[in-house]
Amino acid sequence: MAKDILEHWVGGAAFAGASTRTSPVYDPAQGVVQKQVRLASTADVDVAVQAAKAAFPAWADASWAKRQTVMFAFREILNARKGELAAILTSEHGKVTSDALGEVARGLEVVEFACNIAHLAKGEYSENVSTGVDVYSLRQPLGVVGIISPFNFPAMVPLWFFPPAIATGNAVVLKPSEKDPSAAIWLAERWKEAGLPDGIFNVVNGDKESVDALLEHPDVASISFVGSTPIARYVYENGTKAGKRVQALGGAKNHMLVLPDADLDLVADSAVNAGFGSAGERCMAISVVVAVEPVADELIAKITSRMSGLTVGDGTRGCDMGPLITKEHRDKVAGYLDVAVADGASVVVDGRGVAADGAADGFWLGPTLIDKVPTSSRVYTEEIFGPVLSIVRVASYDEGVALINASPYGNGTAIFTNDGGAARRFQHEVTVGMIGINVPIPVPVGYFSFGGWKDSLFGDTKAYGAEAVHFFTREKAVTSRWLDPSHGGINLGFPQNG
Repeated sequence: MAKDILEHWVGGAAFAGASTRTSPVYDPAQGVVQKQVRLASTADVDVAVQAAKAAFPAWADASWAKRQTVMFAFREILNARKGELAAILTSEHGKVTSDALGEVARGLEVVEFACNIAHLAKGEYSENVSTGVDVYSLRQPLGVVGIISPFNFPAMVPLWFFPPAIATGNAVVLKPSEKDPSAAIWLAERWKEAGLPDGIFNVVNGDKESVDALLEHPDVASISFVGSTPIARYVYENGTKAGKRVQALGGAKNHMLVLPDADLDLVADSAVNAGFGSAGERCMAISVVVAVEPVADELIAKITSRMSGLTVGDGTRGCDMGPLITKEHRDKVAGYLDVAVADGASVVVDGRGVAADGAADGFWLGPTLIDKVPTSSRVYTEEIFGPVLSIVRVASYDEGVALINASPYGNGTAIFTNDGGAARRFQHEVTVGMIGINVPIPVPVGYFSFGGWKDSLFGDTKAYGAEAVHFFTREKAVTSRWLDPSHGGINLGFPQNG
């Protein structure tokens, strides 16, 4: 077993803490443990929170110019060294290098957005709301903010939250997934290089104990979370119960509605990329293709043809798709194929027998395609979070939209059509937070905001964009009156009681 232990990052330096518990970090392409990660105790989390709390006042009082200087420096370092970060992602998550670089690029968008965030944090001013009385507003940082991020995007998801949080004057405690924690520590080291004061960005590695410690800590003002729906609900309920602001982004079951007039070559390319990229381990993956007949058979033939050309293997070898994150997760995803057969679906392409370009013990599962999936099957109702694409056949546009709207999830969806009227109707009628029109993965750019509806988002605030400014700051309204010396300091007429 690997002897290296990855420590926490607190107060600008590595921090071992008091806990002796550790957890293995695998190379999923090799199926071997490459290091151990320290799991924080409640007391260790408190040390990180106190370091953030102590550093917060000076950073909150720093000028916008000072904060922007640090943000721009961090952006330059991250951009120049993104290859290093991508290599870490491939090593611990397993995603291929191109996917890893894409992840960093999408995170970098939010850093760039945060570099110029000051104009969104401006208050408002109204002169002479009453005689000699002005009213204006200020936006001020919350204090110590907690971030709990998932294994599937160990760089991008933290980068959705901490750049806006830091740019608006907050101090951060990040709890990354214990499955692939090294990216968070690498980012912490880059912040120090960029000149961020010690204590403003801290990382505590851990499991449920660390999560609960952040949720319950009286000095943590807010929690930002991305993960499965059951855990998102848990985080939201317990965080709000402790009086915190919470944005908890949950799971998904994203549908792609294909109308008969769609370009099926574009649909097939999109379905393969959106269904199997990053091994399907992403909340915006397309997992259900809703085919309006009579296109299903032709579409399946095109998708199957493209799947035959995909290579699965070690992400450093130029493959199209890497392994899944752990053996346990791989086995769970593979188990859905037996469920599909038992429920009467047809397995068109079975990924369990894939010949992977990698070590025999890697956590491999090839791209999988299942047709005629009953909507009562667990294959349809549950978030599989792997390279499994389901085909559901419907008779009409209306039936397809009704199917999408009946889902408890509302993260992302897409429609493929050449009919502008149908597309416009779809974007209006579908009860989903992010919509693609001939775009399979409609993740908004950094100056919009990311988040779904229904059981895909708990709380009122989405990630990044303008909504991040409102989440990480509080408004303070000021009513002001100055006595005018030219009038002898007399009352100029403002009513004493309002």
